Amino acid sequence: MRVLLAFDKFKGSLTAPQACAAAAAALRETQPGWAHDLCPLADGGDGFAEILTMAERGRLVHENVSGPRGETVRAHLGLVPAGNIPAAARAQLGLPPLPDDAPVALVELAQASGLALLAPERRDPWHTTTLGTGELIRLAAEKYGARAVVLGVGGSATSDVGLGALAALGLEFSDVSGGKIFPPTPARWDALARVGGRIFPGLPPLRVACDVDNPLLGPRGAAAVFGPQKGLRAEDVRRLDHAAARVALMLCAHSGRPDTLMDAPGAGAAGGIAFGLMASAGARLVPGSALVAAWLDLDARLAAADLVITGEGRFDASSLDGKGPGAVVARARALGKPVHVFSGAADPSGAPPPEGRDLRLHVITPPGTPEPDALRAAAANLARTVRAVFA
Repeated sequence: MRVLLAFDKFKGSLTAPQACAAAAAALRETQPGWAHDLCPLADGGDGFAEILTMAERGRLVHENVSGPRGETVRAHLGLVPAGNIPAAARAQLGLPPLPDDAPVALVELAQASGLALLAPERRDPWHTTTLGTGELIRLAAEKYGARAVVLGVGGSATSDVGLGALAALGLEFSDVSGGKIFPPTPARWDALARVGGRIFPGLPPLRVACDVDNPLLGPRGAAAVFGPQKGLRAEDVRRLDHAAARVALMLCAHSGRPDTLMDAPGAGAAGGIAFGLMASAGARLVPGSALVAAWLDLDARLAAADLVITGEGRFDASSLDGKGPGAVVARARALGKPVHVFSGAADPSGAPPPEGRDLRLHVITPPGTPEPDALRAAAANLARTVRAVFA
């Protein structure tokens, strides 16, 4: 029996590699003869750079950069030789031909500008910045010689339209008297009168891995949909949206890009950094889930498996939307593979996904467990449940 273990993270408790390892260890106890293929999953958020880098025998490097509220954080980025990247993933990226030994950098916004870096009381998109993400992109190019950069934008603490990242990449933001606004957080946008400077000339092709289709502005935009998750008060949504429209127009005017770019699907990703990098740094958006699947050679690994085990912190009907474990379930069922999903919780507000002969769901947390206790015991609960199911 060959088992594919393809877990995403259990947010706040287990990384994707940790979840795969815990499940595999439990299986060895009950089914020692089974062969395991561990395939940790990544979306654009926490774990994106490490998982994709390690999957293709790259290396991680660590740098001190600016955190979401200006503090110094220790962040990593990945470097993978272009020749190691599967052809299907290279096709997804649409990069120009590169020598096999040319480094491709994997940058994870959550490492420098992520919500998880801030205690709940410090989460406020008026005062957070993507400056550190831009610093990582620039380091990838200037220090490590990256010939392309792939940026995962999940898990952001920011709604600065990418101005912080653009400041790190060479743009300048100033007030009416020419005074520099740095970092250009939304709380300082009222004073913003001019965008100047240029993106540094060594910036390689930049791809933004993104699965959301939200525009920058409006009821489905960055402030309205994602702002409250980052600490934005309901009464401030419209004000931040209007402020973002103003700076977006300034970026378009400075770069000569059309205003309609604000309406592009995905422009609102990660507080609008997708728009900012498209408008001013020539970035292109790529579908994150399809890229990850191609990068991890997921379809071939599913085809080789007799049984598929997946899961994440929360799984319900909305999980079956083509990303992460939901994509694994859909692909596995299309191949006729039996699938078991293990989750820390199911959303009580949503209907559970339909089970069937080829799909079984298992909630690992005992009923009535307080959330802090459930997070602390996630590894033990996952292992216990796997042992019970496959005894």
